Amino acid sequence: MGERGVLLRLLGAAILGAGCVACADDSAVPPPGPPATVGNSRPNPTATGAVLVGAGDIGVCGETSDESTANLLDQIPGVVFTTGDNVYDDGTAKDFSSCFQPSWGRHRDRMRPAPGNHDYDTEDARGYFGYFGTAAGDPAKGYYSYNLGAWHIVVLNSNCDQIGGCFDESEQARWLAADLAATPTRCTLAYWHHPYFTSGGNHKPEKSMQALVEVLYAAGADVVVAGHNHNYERFGKQNPAYDPDDARGLRAFVVGTGGGGLYDFDTVAPNSESRTDDTHGVLKFTLDAESYRWEFIPVPGKTYTDEGTDVCH
Repeated sequence: MGERGVLLRLLGAAILGAGCVACADDSAVPPPGPPATVGNSRPNPTATGAVLVGAGDIGVCGETSDESTANLLDQIPGVVFTTGDNVYDDGTAKDFSSCFQPSWGRHRDRMRPAPGNHDYDTEDARGYFGYFGTAAGDPAKGYYSYNLGAWHIVVLNSNCDQIGGCFDESEQARWLAADLAATPTRCTLAYWHHPYFTSGGNHKPEKSMQALVEVLYAAGADVVVAGHNHNYERFGKQNPAYDPDDARGLRAFVVGTGGGGLYDFDTVAPNSESRTDDTHGVLKFTLDAESYRWEFIPVPGKTYTDEGTDVCH
């Protein structure tokens, strides 16, 4: 998408959001349009500069942190990801219209979300799937993939008990292995809600995701991103056993900093390289043909940042 196309899309999204600032019922939010084209049918191995930006644990009525992080998105073109718990408390259609639409909702047309446990507080996550439409994937599954520049992007559903499990012979694990095998790309990023790698004090590492993490590792994936713990953390490259692995390891991020109240850290996990528990913000990836750059962007008034570059396996 050219610069003019990005500006037009942002303008349209801003108009949509502004029209719904006072949304108080489900019908006040326009239905989602068709999913935006975010990539090719296959990754473009020479593409450079694709942007993927986002966070998780976002919309809270009566708070302003989600509005502050949405304001950051206003200045950043590209595809917007979410790592679940898109709106509190219960993921109802009214929660989305009243507590998500006025802030992050103005970027809905360029979002590729993941579901969180609060989204499933409404039966079958009907509020979530109704709000995001086909951009959220099959409502019976909640996992999907897409291509962005030279990269393959995978969105997983870590609400394992809602979709028949995440074990190694589960439907999602079989789909993931087949999806990765069928996609000819050097660079892969995956995101979901419950973190497998984390030092967070509120939520321990989600062991039910181990089989899916092992599939990603075996396929040579590069980056995994989660939320659920309301803080930011970056890990060095490691295998699913938390052993350092610079050659094939997954670089993991937790970015539950979209708007919900922030959580403290517990004992620092192996290979944790940078973290903050007092700063809302978004994580921006710039995806090149064989490498990537990350940058944690804080809300105004905060000074913590984290940035770096690495190459794909």
